Amino acid sequence: MKLFDSQSLELRAFEPLVPGAVSIYVCGPTVQSAPHVGHLRSALVYDLWSRWFSYRGYAVTLIRNVTDIDDKILEACHDSATQWWELAEAVQADFQDAADALGIERPTAQPRATGHIPDMLELISTLLASGHAYSADNGSGDVYFDVSQWPNYGELTHQKVEDLQQGSGDTGGKKNPEDFALWKGHKAGEPATASWSAPWGAGRPGWHLECTAMATRYLGSQFDIHGGGMDLRFPHHENELAQARAAGHSYASHWLHNALVTANGQKMSKSLGNGVLAGELLEQARPLVVRYALASAHYRSELDLHEGFLTEAAAALGRIEVFLARATREFGEVEAGPVPAAFETAMDDDLGIPSALAVIHDAVRAGNQAADSEKNDAFRGAASEVRAMMAILGMDPLDPRWATGSSDDSVVASMVTKILAARQEAKNERRFDVADALRDALDSAGIDIHDGPNESTWSIRG
Repeated sequence: MKLFDSQSLELRAFEPLVPGAVSIYVCGPTVQSAPHVGHLRSALVYDLWSRWFSYRGYAVTLIRNVTDIDDKILEACHDSATQWWELAEAVQADFQDAADALGIERPTAQPRATGHIPDMLELISTLLASGHAYSADNGSGDVYFDVSQWPNYGELTHQKVEDLQQGSGDTGGKKNPEDFALWKGHKAGEPATASWSAPWGAGRPGWHLECTAMATRYLGSQFDIHGGGMDLRFPHHENELAQARAAGHSYASHWLHNALVTANGQKMSKSLGNGVLAGELLEQARPLVVRYALASAHYRSELDLHEGFLTEAAAALGRIEVFLARATREFGEVEAGPVPAAFETAMDDDLGIPSALAVIHDAVRAGNQAADSEKNDAFRGAASEVRAMMAILGMDPLDPRWATGSSDDSVVASMVTKILAARQEAKNERRFDVADALRDALDSAGIDIHDGPNESTWSIRG
């Protein structure tokens, strides 16, 4: 297996710290507002990585945190009767519901920042003792990481401190504009519930510190993979790495970053009003279609929600569903079999899902051709391969979890079946002009009819 390491900027062979096991930490959502498509895509990317590692025989430990205390969460509740912890709970539940709907397997653990304050206090104490952190001299209770005391700062993103634009003109209690908060002293007007006791003053942890403390708490001083969205690479992950290394942790051996989601070629943002919420996307199509759509681009490529995005995914997925339904009608049950070597090669190459999907569609076309030629062994073999590959991706249409009973594809199947019955009746009555017209109508809709000696079957044109 090879993965693209975001620190070395090269494709690297995966070498686990512990043979047969893989440890992964992924930055989860900051639960200040309804989850959007970007949250879902990131969660799905690491779900797919986890599934592939499992297929390759690794025991996977996947930790995905929840940031449930943060400036943004407090700001969202500032003029509201809603408590910050109520908002965090509700948004986390919305995120989990959306992830569950997409078949994203729950991680090994989902630690909340507020549940790990002692770990964070210990980490800050270590950094203060080593001279890599300091308490602000303005009486605010803030504690900062001293970038000037860590010569390797910038090693993740290959930047020099003097070239950074981090920090504002007003440095407050900072020694350097680039220094970042490890602890934020409690301020007037902030709820008392958003404050914890600490030797240097009551307050709450800084965002970057939260992840470092939780990652090392669950995975130890060194672990295999740290993942997250590309927007987190700097400053969040850079700061995570700096404070972890300064505290004596080796931290992640590999860094993975998934690209962002755009809308019609533009970055999604509140200012542009083009953000797409997870719930909105799930209202537009079946969860299986949404999962297919979000997985269809390579994880390091931007995923664009353009006009017809879900329609294209539904059509592609429909070809697979119709093929497997055809095989089920023929054989009664399709067992998942071995997967083609080309599929494994694609997935081993930095989770190459677009290439893996191409292998699946090639197998669908070959299977339909075998069925048309009444080569049942080849037909059954192709169906077994397709089901196995789709199951690995968490998208097996025959898995009961995806049964809806009223999906668009089931409606199409019902309509086509009725049209075929009417066509057969017209043929029996020798009204061949009607039979030909019905076949032409299906053909124009992209439905191929396969006339056998006893019955007619159909498939969506590949």
